[in-house]
Amino acid sequence: NGYRELKEGEHVTFEIGQGQKGPQAQNIVRG
Repeated sequence: NGYRELKEGEHVTFEIGQGQKGPQAQNIVRG
């Protein structure tokens, strides 16, 4: 799992995809 910390106020865009345990974020891009 590629968990990464986000700084407060950081802009992020992502798509919702289906994971093994339900919806999950994918194609995450820091803006």
